[in-house]
Amino acid sequence: MVPADSEEGRLMSVQILVGPVEGLDRALAVVEAFDRVLIGGLMRPRPAQAAALADLADAVAASPLALLVAQAAEKTEAGTASEEHFLALAAARTALLGAAHDALAQRVDEATGRGRHTAEAPAAPPVSETVPVNLLSAARSWLCDVARAGWQGLDHDLAAGAAPVVAAMLPDLGLRRLAVLLDGFAAELAACCPGAAMDQFPLRRWADLWTRGLLLAHPTYAPAIAERTVTGRLLPLGVDLQEHPTAAQAQVHAVLEPADGSATRLVRVSVSTAKTDTIVGAGVWQLLRPHLSLLAAAAQGRSVEVTAMPVTAEGDLLWSEALARTGAAADPFATARVALAGAEGGWKAPLDRHPAALAEPMFLEGYQATEQDGDVVFTAGGHTLAVDVDRIPAACPLTLRSVTASTACIGLLRWDAGRFVLQPLAVTGRNATALHTSAWADGTTDKDGIRAEKAATDAVQVLRERAGKLLRT
Repeated sequence: MVPADSEEGRLMSVQILVGPVEGLDRALAVVEAFDRVLIGGLMRPRPAQAAALADLADAVAASPLALLVAQAAEKTEAGTASEEHFLALAAARTALLGAAHDALAQRVDEATGRGRHTAEAPAAPPVSETVPVNLLSAARSWLCDVARAGWQGLDHDLAAGAAPVVAAMLPDLGLRRLAVLLDGFAAELAACCPGAAMDQFPLRRWADLWTRGLLLAHPTYAPAIAERTVTGRLLPLGVDLQEHPTAAQAQVHAVLEPADGSATRLVRVSVSTAKTDTIVGAGVWQLLRPHLSLLAAAAQGRSVEVTAMPVTAEGDLLWSEALARTGAAADPFATARVALAGAEGGWKAPLDRHPAALAEPMFLEGYQATEQDGDVVFTAGGHTLAVDVDRIPAACPLTLRSVTASTACIGLLRWDAGRFVLQPLAVTGRNATALHTSAWADGTTDKDGIRAEKAATDAVQVLRERAGKLLRT
């Protein structure tokens, strides 16, 4: 999916991506079976559910988790499982999804010829006196209660049990990540109460949230920290804008060329903000741009010079405006053609290894874009790659029409519904006009964009006035 020296080389890249991945279906089937166990809960699983727990134990039998998970499956089947046993089951599920992630990432590396940045997982820190173990214990206790009840056993009292824990955690910056997860999870559960009246459940999503919450609440969880600092030139490729009724995030994907001559690598810079559901479309940029000048550089097609900027092993720059300055013009398509193929991919921490977390910057050209039953596919040499146009944000000039008319695309390769899909970040067609998801990040002359910006300005002013009145009373 990167520029190839020959037509044959490009087609071989597509062929590698569409081929089956050995062992993947089996691993995901075991995870899905465990997720279905959570429908009825882990209090006293029926024989079919107990068999799914045994399969989970068998799947990790060759790993260091083998004994713990086997004991956890037995205790759960007997109805005597405790918190430590639920932790073991959550760890086994995470390990299987991590293995699936690694297999898919390896397939991407084979298709691109890309190397991957290596790093060692941070050692588990000792539990210090400053860690609020009581709050972590309370979070795990609530999650265990949820697992025992299962999705069908949900009621409002159970869902509300997370509220005091979240309220106590939010003032602590070190616990805010877990607090936000628990708050969102509890809100989703509450919206579906009573569980006994539900016909279908978001099995993978709720199991993901439950598993992640349980492991994040363990006292020895080690968050990603800055591996070192880097100095060099940052070449933006595109911006992935994600919007929620009460929050928004922009993630800039870029190529970093270190000044010391070491290997170029793929990096990300993220900025998030809270918002109201009345701020939508291009108005979201108004909330994000004051916090990240890199958005303006991406919109203007310029590079950024960074000096001693902290970067984690996973390739996330810990952004500081004082350590960055806008550089010369840098066309993302030129960067993709010249620098993307040789850039090292990012390393993933064990807890972050999940097929849904795959988002690999890719460049594709020379394809035929077609629309089939509402779906867009890129075809090259008889091999097709699905395009996820639903991920294109409203706050940009990219449209379904511009994607189907394109001949070159910068995007994020993701794994969704059992296949690789490409999320467009920028496209260009035969008329050589390039359209980017970041085009309106620094402002827009588009009529709809202007209206959205004005609406956002009015909404923010009203909210500030109301907040001021509340603070004065």
